[in-house]
Amino acid sequence: MSFASKLITLGAFASTALAHGTVTGFVTDGTYNGGFKLDYYYMKVNGQTPPATAGWYAENLDNGFVEPNSYGAADIICHKNAVAATSTASVKAGGTVDFQWSAWPESHIGPVITYIAPCNGDCSAVDKSTLKFTKIAADGYDVATKTWAAVAMIANNNTASVTVPSSIKAGNYVFRHEIIALHGAGSENGAQNYPQCVNIEITGSGTEEPAGVLGTELYTTTEAGILFNPYTTITSYEIPGPALFGAGTETTPTPVATSTTVPTATAAPPAPTATGTPSTTLPETFTLDTFISWLKEVGGAPASKARRHARAF
Repeated sequence: MSFASKLITLGAFASTALAHGTVTGFVTDGTYNGGFKLDYYYMKVNGQTPPATAGWYAENLDNGFVEPNSYGAADIICHKNAVAATSTASVKAGGTVDFQWSAWPESHIGPVITYIAPCNGDCSAVDKSTLKFTKIAADGYDVATKTWAAVAMIANNNTASVTVPSSIKAGNYVFRHEIIALHGAGSENGAQNYPQCVNIEITGSGTEEPAGVLGTELYTTTEAGILFNPYTTITSYEIPGPALFGAGTETTPTPVATSTTVPTATAAPPAPTATGTPSTTLPETFTLDTFISWLKEVGGAPASKARRHARAF
């Protein structure tokens, strides 16, 4: 065995012993896709060419996590010194992605979260610092069964299944799949993030394009779900990060028109017609009755009064 081969073997052994978990592969709509394996790092160091995969290159060679104090740095996006993958897998909108993790210790309890970010082009050339992530799946703590999502993943053959929203617009995306281990999260900077990124093209006729959040703005060091004591009686657990796509997003209600009663204009009395205009000229010849009628039209005097004046006349 050559010295280089010994280094590769030693490196692979070290990565298996130290790194708690990586996504070694994933299945999209029934098709297996290789993920990035830590062996590939040692191949690169020793001058060999790793196989092309849809899983992003990363150098999580120690205990494999990103600490909360590094939430504002690039490593939280797709893990330590991550570099975009050179190939891309494919899944239909509404389809399923099964993320297959390497060995994961049951002591590392916590949520399992998945995000997507559009590349707006070829994901192999994307600048990771510009990716804006939308949370599409999140499992935390099941109060009824007292089971953490990470433990449920172990029981499911170390596999976490995610359904891609059917409404998402077709295009090239980076899927950011992550476990946050909380066994030390009772104190600040105690949580451990294990982000894993893969390139997947979403196909279909969806039209929605969520705004998303930059990877360096997904979490804060003291938010609920990051600074959390998992060893007390748990009645609820708030999954950290932005709201889940399709839930918890604010919508602006459609304004309802306020009913306003507009006063109805009162019809003005009709203007007198020419035939209804009283004459102010007394006829040259008249009788008593003609005179009384004339007085009524001109002055509106009651007939009885007019008659008394007539008699007095």
